[in-house]
Amino acid sequence: AVGSPLVMDPNSICRKTKRLAGKQAELCQLEPEIVQEVAKGTKLGVRECQYQFRFRRWNCTSHSKYFGKILQQDIRETAFVYAITAAGVSHAITQACSMGELLQCGCELTRSRAPPSPTAGPGTEGTAWEWGGCGDDVQFGYEKSQQFMDAKSKKGKNDIRALIDLHNNEAGRLAVRSYMRTECKCHGLSGSCTLRTCWRKMPHFREVGDRLLERFNGAFKVMGGNDGKTLIPVGDNIKPPDKQDLIYSADSPDFCSANRKTGSLGTRGRVCNSTAMDTSGCDLLCCGRGHRDETVVLEENCLCRFHWCCVVQCRKCSVRQELSLCV
Repeated sequence: AVGSPLVMDPNSICRKTKRLAGKQAELCQLEPEIVQEVAKGTKLGVRECQYQFRFRRWNCTSHSKYFGKILQQDIRETAFVYAITAAGVSHAITQACSMGELLQCGCELTRSRAPPSPTAGPGTEGTAWEWGGCGDDVQFGYEKSQQFMDAKSKKGKNDIRALIDLHNNEAGRLAVRSYMRTECKCHGLSGSCTLRTCWRKMPHFREVGDRLLERFNGAFKVMGGNDGKTLIPVGDNIKPPDKQDLIYSADSPDFCSANRKTGSLGTRGRVCNSTAMDTSGCDLLCCGRGHRDETVVLEENCLCRFHWCCVVQCRKCSVRQELSLCV
């Protein structure tokens, strides 16, 4: 699992340097602080995966034995994991650059960029523009994510599985790089906007997760071409996937029952919504087995008060909650 999203501890990654591909070993030896951000980025990606899949039969469990089995397959869920973790690494490294936490990078260089296009808004007509502030150097984060996350797959780049992993890694990074937004700040006396300073910011990572979930829902099934270097969509008259689409080559299991071979924990005991008709509904989540209702008593903070200075004190309140659980 070295070099895969499974490895989230930078010390663990670099302890195994001899087994790593050249670029990964190089990062460990020369830029250990980048590897720290790689670890943060993979964790960010897995947390987002768990949020996006929280109501699905496979809920992106981080249980290593089951998660590892998912990564060994070519299914849609694997495609999402690779994409979201590559995106997380790109996002985390870029963020660290903007925060001044890395010596190798900083804010985006904007001297050679064209001036920002005007944004509609009251009082902005005829306003002078210039680049400034601290724009996110997303290209640096993109390249470091590519260097680390793609190294393992490139060793067998004529292998269909490697081509699929590389494609999904790239789709994840593009979900960050292709959706940069322009933010501006007005300058002038008495609230006037005689000059606007603008900079480029990455999308919030939740937006990245939402976008990749859409790609997951419309993922393309592919097979290898005869030359061993190309991927062909399966089915008649299907347009080839573009760089931002997710791809896979094998059908997913139903994830209804626990199965270590497929990485399925099953859905028995999962909380479901008895009135919903979507993936969180008891009919779909419980795979037709039905559900039982249970009352649980939870403790939560209540009647919180702020005391000067600077303590918040809360009481503990018991709250009864009705849950529906898959049988």
